[in-house]
Amino acid sequence: MEAYDQCLKTMFGLRRFGIKLGLDIITQILTGLGEPHKAYRTIHIAGTNGKGSVASMLAGILQSAGYSVGLYTSPHLIHFNERIRIDGRPVTDAEIVETYRAIRKVQEGDREPTFFEFTTAMALQLFKEHKVDWAVIETGMGGRLDATNVLNPEVSVITNISLEHKSYLGDTIAAITHEKAGIIKPDTPAVTGVQQAAAIEVVSAKANEVNAPLYRMGPDFTCRRLPSGRFDYEGLEHQWNNLSTNLLGRHQVDNASLALAGAELLMRQGVAVEEAHIRAALDRVSWPGRLETVCEEPRIILDGAHNLKAAENLGRYLEETYPDKEIIVVAGILDDKPAEEMLAALLAVCHRAVITSPAINRAIPSDVLARTAKKFVDNIDEVPTVDRAVARALQIVESDQVICIAGSLYVVGEAMQTLLRMGLMK
Repeated sequence: MEAYDQCLKTMFGLRRFGIKLGLDIITQILTGLGEPHKAYRTIHIAGTNGKGSVASMLAGILQSAGYSVGLYTSPHLIHFNERIRIDGRPVTDAEIVETYRAIRKVQEGDREPTFFEFTTAMALQLFKEHKVDWAVIETGMGGRLDATNVLNPEVSVITNISLEHKSYLGDTIAAITHEKAGIIKPDTPAVTGVQQAAAIEVVSAKANEVNAPLYRMGPDFTCRRLPSGRFDYEGLEHQWNNLSTNLLGRHQVDNASLALAGAELLMRQGVAVEEAHIRAALDRVSWPGRLETVCEEPRIILDGAHNLKAAENLGRYLEETYPDKEIIVVAGILDDKPAEEMLAALLAVCHRAVITSPAINRAIPSDVLARTAKKFVDNIDEVPTVDRAVARALQIVESDQVICIAGSLYVVGEAMQTLLRMGLMK
């Protein structure tokens, strides 16, 4: 355990080098490891929202079809190992230590790798060691210069585009889309859910440039929501009716349609995926910390809702699902997010807010965020740490009220640890 803890301490210490976009360092490390990312087939996923949901769906579909599947996502909520999964299970502490040491031996670049570069190399190496058939890889930030963009995938997926990480990716939809579309590879099919005219133009231009077949949600495939909460999928070649997904929220139907279009493209390539595999995977897919009900008495909902679109989706879900209940929102937001707009979306449906700040240096201080929150709701508690904010919400909640914890995946992760200590979630 000491070796594992020391490895993580050193890796987390790499965050002091910040975010450095580029492929030189990751390429050097992977070359030293023997190019592990070429040992299996991959699916690469970029976008603003829904990356993790689409990734988990596609990984589940392939696993249902009998393949061994690696899944790489970020960030983790409680344990670092959550980022790297083999057939649905996080890798072990011992594997983290062994792979950490292997990377340190070959690391000879002009600079230290960033935290994300190191963890990406670790995931790609572990997938090789486990002899996976497939790896489903989510980008960290952007795409074109993201450390994951060393891949030559079978399918690329771009979920949707919103303004985010503007200091790194650009301050317009077109500029950000240019970075996300960088994962599209020559002659490799791509699936996208982008909707804005500027985003469609950029993605289409990139696909044309590299001769990549492009399939768009809407013109090429679509899902129709049914009154029952289920949905029909009309795809590239298949029509599957009366589907359901275990993930909550109307937006998950759109995510499912992207995953299903990706699955169809795999089927075109001879991958042994059948309708039964798809139905089974969607029915059991889970994505912790995203519209997850973790306790019934009192009812506690966790949702990262870490940007404006996600906050709007959460606000809509709460309004539709709990129209007659009072909602207490526990919220903290990072300083690179549109905090005022996010709070407007979240607090419009609540009667009381507990404003807090996660333990990361990019978090908006709770007292600053609370001043903004007062524009939208009168009844506010300002509690500087997440554990105490959760305790405060539990202190004031009444039997017919709902607690929703949101605004950042870092808030959700800390809340999960607190609720586990309290015995309120398993």
